Amino acid sequence: MKNLVILGAGTSGTMMANHLRPKLYHNEWNITIVDQYKTHYYQPGFLFLPFDTYTEDQVKKVGKKLIHKKVDYIQKKIEKIIPEENKVELEDETLDYDVLIIATGSKIAPEETEGLVGPLWKKDIFDFYTYEGALALRDKLREWEGGKLVVHITEMPIKCPVAPLEFAFLADSFFRKKGMRDKVDITYVTPLTGAFTKPTCSTALAYLLKDKNIHMESDFSIMEVDNETKEIVDYEDRRIPFDLLVTIPTNMGDEVIERSGLGDDLNFIPTDHNTLQSLAHENIFVIGDATNVPASKAGSVAHFQAETLTDNILLYIDGYPLKKEFDGHANCFIETGNNKALLIDFNYVTEPVHGKFPFAKIGPLNLLKESVFNHWGKLAFRWIYWNMLLKGIPIPFVSRNMSFKGKVFDIKPEIK
Repeated sequence: MKNLVILGAGTSGTMMANHLRPKLYHNEWNITIVDQYKTHYYQPGFLFLPFDTYTEDQVKKVGKKLIHKKVDYIQKKIEKIIPEENKVELEDETLDYDVLIIATGSKIAPEETEGLVGPLWKKDIFDFYTYEGALALRDKLREWEGGKLVVHITEMPIKCPVAPLEFAFLADSFFRKKGMRDKVDITYVTPLTGAFTKPTCSTALAYLLKDKNIHMESDFSIMEVDNETKEIVDYEDRRIPFDLLVTIPTNMGDEVIERSGLGDDLNFIPTDHNTLQSLAHENIFVIGDATNVPASKAGSVAHFQAETLTDNILLYIDGYPLKKEFDGHANCFIETGNNKALLIDFNYVTEPVHGKFPFAKIGPLNLLKESVFNHWGKLAFRWIYWNMLLKGIPIPFVSRNMSFKGKVFDIKPEIK
């Protein structure tokens, strides 16, 4: 028997287990998945918890119940990966592997910013990228009477790059519904030059920020949080005051990647952008937030990666060349408040553009344009996540690689 080991039972790991188990002969391959946590979280739902849109039970389930029954599930801490010996050390046992899939994700690291985890942490400073942080912020917003709200990104890359913008838009809508928008100043602070990583999309989103009276501070490289004056301070001594700071701390790969010497400075693993094979070890594959590929760290991206990676692992096992197929495809709904949302579709080289999705001319979803349909699509994704995506069921009419059908591209003359 040969052993395929998956590290991490989040979105990516769960999908890979469920994709591969039906495709590998049971009398030839054992599949084992390891995760130290019992609970599987629907992380996109953390955005909605602070505004009481979702309940706690809607964003979590027991992880083991989501995994194929013929996959061995081990709930233990991963201590170290030893690629030279094809072994993984757990807290009290060692696993051998023939093929390893690393799906250990990423986590916030607030301790990386001076003063962030200080006297105001979880009192006037919150995150919503963790379950605990989103709940604490929910409790704060229920009683908050207004003031200066600052939504802040520490540095890129982060999980779901549009989520901070969505939070700012939803906060605007939330306070309007409560009849207290005039008591809240909202400032969006980003290390980027614009509102988003892609220029075309950034222009559209900057317009929405202005329309909703949300001030943007760009190119802000934070140095520290001053807990005494309640200000965030950058390296040029720019100071932005806050009464309530909602921050997205530095995102880093899991500590086991650092302990194993497999990652970069942020513990993300150097990975082939198109095959998802580790650049350092041919029998190690990486998926989702654990990679260093220049694609969004989002569930939709992991879903598209999983389809290509499944094919490539089967090819690797059979001794065939890998597909250089994954194109960085991302498909993201952006909540803009007032029961509307944008939809963007892009990849490594193609920016989000206007058009229709998934069918040309028909849609029914509009790209780069607010609509109620897009909002419904965002909310429907939770059902799709639990009932299709995690189970490895393809989403109808949504291809793993970006389709150019239905999209409107601005054709610029070639400059000679």
